[in-house]
Amino acid sequence: MADDATESLHGLTAPEVAERVERGEVNLNMELKTKSVRELVLENLLTLFNLINVILAILVIIAGSWKNLTFLAIVVLNTGIGIFQSLRSKRMVDRLTLLATKKAKVIRDGAECELDLEQIVLDDIVKLGRGDQIPADAVVVKGSAQVNESLLTGESDLIKKDPGATLMSGSFVDSGLVYARVVHVGADNYVSRINNEAKYVKKVNSEIMRALNAIVRFASVIMLPLGLALFFSSLYESYLGSGAADGFWPWVGAELAAGHVPSTEILSTVGALLGMIPQGLVLLTSSVLAIATARLARKKVLAQQLYCIETLARVDVLCLDKTGTITSGRMEVAGTYPLAVSGGSGKQLPGVPSEVTALDFALANIARATSDDANETCKALLDYYAAPDHEVPEAVIEQVVPFSSAKKWSGASFAGGSYVMGAAQFVLSPHGYAEVEAEVSRLAATCRVLVVAAVDGFTDEGDAVGEARPLGFVTIRDEIRTSAAETIGYFIEQGVTLNVISGDDPRTVSGIAEVVGIPGAGAYVDATTLDTPAKIDAAVDRYHVFGRVTPMQKRELVQALQRRGHTVAMTGDGVNDVLALKEADCSVAMAAGSDAARNVAEIVLVENDFAAMPAVVAEGRRSINNLQRSAALFLTKTLFSMGLAAICIAFPPYPFQPIQMTLINFFCIGYPGFVLGLEANRARVKGNFLANVVKRALPASLAVVVAACLNMAVASFAGLSSLTLSTMCLVTTSAVGCCLIARISWPFTPLRTVLLASIVVGLVVGILGFPDLFSIARLAWGEALALAAISLLSCALFFAAARVMDGLKPRRTYSATGFGRGVQVTMGRSGARRVRSTRSALRRFVWRSRDRLNRYVEEHRHQDAAAADDAFRAQGEAPKRPVGAPAPPAGKAAVQSEGEKPELVIDRASADSDAQPAKKQKKRTKSGFSSVTQSAHGIQVKLPARPAKRREK
Repeated sequence: MADDATESLHGLTAPEVAERVERGEVNLNMELKTKSVRELVLENLLTLFNLINVILAILVIIAGSWKNLTFLAIVVLNTGIGIFQSLRSKRMVDRLTLLATKKAKVIRDGAECELDLEQIVLDDIVKLGRGDQIPADAVVVKGSAQVNESLLTGESDLIKKDPGATLMSGSFVDSGLVYARVVHVGADNYVSRINNEAKYVKKVNSEIMRALNAIVRFASVIMLPLGLALFFSSLYESYLGSGAADGFWPWVGAELAAGHVPSTEILSTVGALLGMIPQGLVLLTSSVLAIATARLARKKVLAQQLYCIETLARVDVLCLDKTGTITSGRMEVAGTYPLAVSGGSGKQLPGVPSEVTALDFALANIARATSDDANETCKALLDYYAAPDHEVPEAVIEQVVPFSSAKKWSGASFAGGSYVMGAAQFVLSPHGYAEVEAEVSRLAATCRVLVVAAVDGFTDEGDAVGEARPLGFVTIRDEIRTSAAETIGYFIEQGVTLNVISGDDPRTVSGIAEVVGIPGAGAYVDATTLDTPAKIDAAVDRYHVFGRVTPMQKRELVQALQRRGHTVAMTGDGVNDVLALKEADCSVAMAAGSDAARNVAEIVLVENDFAAMPAVVAEGRRSINNLQRSAALFLTKTLFSMGLAAICIAFPPYPFQPIQMTLINFFCIGYPGFVLGLEANRARVKGNFLANVVKRALPASLAVVVAACLNMAVASFAGLSSLTLSTMCLVTTSAVGCCLIARISWPFTPLRTVLLASIVVGLVVGILGFPDLFSIARLAWGEALALAAISLLSCALFFAAARVMDGLKPRRTYSATGFGRGVQVTMGRSGARRVRSTRSALRRFVWRSRDRLNRYVEEHRHQDAAAADDAFRAQGEAPKRPVGAPAPPAGKAAVQSEGEKPELVIDRASADSDAQPAKKQKKRTKSGFSSVTQSAHGIQVKLPARPAKRREK
């Protein structure tokens, strides 16, 4: 039955609803959804890696050697792991995606009815009360309410909505009751417009994935020409061995016509090509990361994508959303501040028990009296006074005045007196407010301040009687998560830069950031002043706290950080965070946040606990460090296979068969790789993944290739069969593989000792116990002695090459351009520095053109930055620096390489003055540059004036 309010609102009639449905003006669900099962399956099936292996499998089937298809097991396992992890993540996210409201109350034909959200049409009148989620953009036509828009804007303050005010879809009614007319449906809703901005495929920023893809792409490019050349070389060798009188092509045609498939040549070629593909490395990476996601799942952390764990371990900038990340999204009482009343201590008011202050008595009982329609402030007071150390006796309620948006206060009358609570400027008289204004301003720096006052009573209309007499203040703030400070301290220790980006008031954000220990939190910026890209670029270098940030600006801030070469992670829980989450290299969402935020995030904290982040970083480090060690085993096979394939084009046949590669793949690569890849390892990630792996794999690959060449030479000299040759190569490769495993396992632990012993035993059993299965030839004594000598020689070569690689220090070069003359400071392996000109006769023209372009770009960039600085100063928002922070050097160009390396600072005007207190190391060079100076600012290169002859050129 409709009440009086609904009777005055007729709503749409049935024909009007039908007309709108026909026009498509229906509130269809436009939320970002997870990928379908079909999309996930195809995404994991249709890969370049799988395509290459399927083609090789078809060739093996043509050759008729079914036992050599065992390599497909790795392909099936890898694809299965990817599909399983994708479907598992989808299932968990879909389970988390529960709409806060399944039905909406709508007025149609003058009656109230409940409809599904997707049945709402344009111009419907919806009834919204406390706790309801607004299903579509609407305009209030009747009533008043306090609305929580934090999921949309990030601002935690409640917004008053009176007739004519706009309600945005996705927000919640905190208190009050309104009737609103729907003005947008479906894709036109505010939430849908933000979601549509996020509907693009984000490229995964994973160094491991890039390395794997680079290896697979490189292998795929050279496989076709190498494979064809190797196949025809082997085929030509068979032609010569057949003694046929006809030419090569007639012989090939005759063989095919007779039904003779060149199976030996095909298997030899496939064996070479299989070695070029890092099958085991792909499987190991998928397995290690899948196990990491399973471990995190036990800690209530959902990783929706395998490689995001690695990315989070590499981030150097973490952008935090205040609401829901640092704070819990709830309010809490920060403190109470009693004032002396009636010339006493605040305990002498009539009806107030002697064991509590008048302030606590009034606060606790006003909260209890208005608890039926409690807003966030009331809930915070109820929680505060529910604690044992804050207990207040309950008073008998005589009259209740609920909170009113017009009055800005609530109140209640009890047997001992009447009290009000609300904003000081609305509760107190001008004279009374003037007396406490200074105290209110002091407390309001970081919290919301409410005054509690005694009044003579209330009228029937709910107005206060008499002048309000202040009893004290209560400060309300966002509830900070208990683990926030500890977690933030962890990231600071790891060298991660922290930025807080929020839609809330920058002063409030700054205060909370200071409480939890964000470095530089005292300097903040109001994003409403960042109205140009230049201002955003200037601000992102100076500030770590951003307030009043719009969803678009959050994305622009993330992009600005990425342009500076940072790996950026973003946390958030609201619709306003979706664009930034999608743009970040790694995105983290809270499970209690919006559906859109969960669906676009790569990591979801199921228990909404920011303290789980260090566990994710630890898993990422364990995965990366162990994969770098284990990947050397897999890349060794890829490198020596490519080298042998190139050699065997001139000297066929290829010495390995696919079944023999399976034995090596398991015992020398796959088995130890998996065991070592799952060890505990929390060391910081250092260096480039591919470079670190190649450095370990290259000595072993060289030793295997040299051993294979020696075996081929012995086989050719002694006239040994191809089966004997492949057996010798299998043994020497196994010996080098065991040496590599022993080296990367150092220092030995009980687990690693057992691992190495089991590998040696497994290889011996496989070679001696199953000769038919693995195509092993029985060797004569002379052949065995030659094999032993070659094995020892190859192992000695491996250890010697490994020591040489370990002795190589990384060469670091810092280039400075844009000064009309290129300069390189080279850090040699011995630690010495060398300054030289990068010019040469062949490059001078190209480099001079590039320098002009660089100067043009730099000049315009500095002009934009200067304009941004002027805009800041003109608006009273001059950049602030933490106390003691050095001012940025003027007129200098700083170029920094990857990793933590010294900074090159070049300055003609100030090089002499900056270098005065520094310890100088001068070194003359042919290019005429006078000195390299080590100073507090880094490495400084002093440039002399350019000679006149050079200017004339």
